[in-house]
Amino acid sequence: MSAVQNVGIVGAGAAGLATAILLAESGADVVVYEAKPSLGALGSGITLQGNALRAFDRLGIWEQVRARSFSFDVTGIRAPGPEAPLVAEMHDNRMGGPDYPATAGMFRPDLAEIMLARAQALGATVRFGTRVTALAQTDDDATLTLATDAGPEEVTHELVVGADGLNSAVRDLIGIETRPEPNGMGIFRAFVERPAGADHTELVFGGPSYIAGFCPTGEDTMYAYLVEDKQDRQGMTAEEGSKIMAELARPYGAHWNAIRAQLEVGVEHINYTWFTSHVVAEPWNRGRAVIIGDAAHSCPPTVAQGAAQAVEDAVVLGDVLTRHDALTDALWAEFHGRRIPRATTVVEASDQLASWLLAHERGDVQGMHTTISELVSQEP
Repeated sequence: MSAVQNVGIVGAGAAGLATAILLAESGADVVVYEAKPSLGALGSGITLQGNALRAFDRLGIWEQVRARSFSFDVTGIRAPGPEAPLVAEMHDNRMGGPDYPATAGMFRPDLAEIMLARAQALGATVRFGTRVTALAQTDDDATLTLATDAGPEEVTHELVVGADGLNSAVRDLIGIETRPEPNGMGIFRAFVERPAGADHTELVFGGPSYIAGFCPTGEDTMYAYLVEDKQDRQGMTAEEGSKIMAELARPYGAHWNAIRAQLEVGVEHINYTWFTSHVVAEPWNRGRAVIIGDAAHSCPPTVAQGAAQAVEDAVVLGDVLTRHDALTDALWAEFHGRRIPRATTVVEASDQLASWLLAHERGDVQGMHTTISELVSQEP
């Protein structure tokens, strides 16, 4: 018998939906509470490395992800400047094992749609427009107070999973004070048409931006990104973002010429976020409430492991909950032992690469990627 049979999950992002899939699959009664009125995933792209793809296979969605993404095993490095000479091509490790490509690029809303459909097909309930305002616990259960369009509501579960992102309400409500800290960088992401020949990620380190890169997401689509000193871009429209990004991209050549031409006209899907970093020290749970994903740890996207680590949290949590027959200290010790060292190493490596970029030092980029590859190739 599983440790819990009735679970409330706060947040319908990757970590929350992955947890819902695994627990609903095991027969638990699962309800996901999402503050947003709809799925509302950021409308750009996401880079998924092999360990994320392996986790999606465990969730039963790998074939759908494969069909709606673009896979490759090479990363190119170009020098800044209008000529953009190719400096190196790195053949990436297949970090999920030989059954999965090294990397897949994907339109982020497509991934969210696939995960939501899988969770609902397995019987999970997803309630949008439902914000958590309070959490109370006893030895036997946890009660959430919800703010809904119909007014306040109380719901009780055997376990509450806080998968509600960087600004987690659950983290606050259970008294964890660690917060994501900006590291001084911000990133533009734009969803654009893929130029001919742009069939794998290429990165440029240096020039007016710290990083200029792109990732193919389909036969004729990709997302492009530029990393700058963090700015207050709140309220930025897609038109404004396109113009700013086009100007930042002006000194870059090769495929960036075609990307810049699209930005100058304006693109529909564009967003801007700050790089943040944090790891909550053990324990991530307080009684019958636990945080995972970006609520528990965040890292700059310099090694493309944010979503992968969030989904791995869910995979491990689902595993320990379905193998143990009660929420014991042994269950939480196993969960923390499997997740905190791995997540911490990824965050530290991401921070180190970001620090090199802030200091205008390239550092051993390939060596860092090799270290990350060796770590995340292992089963979580």
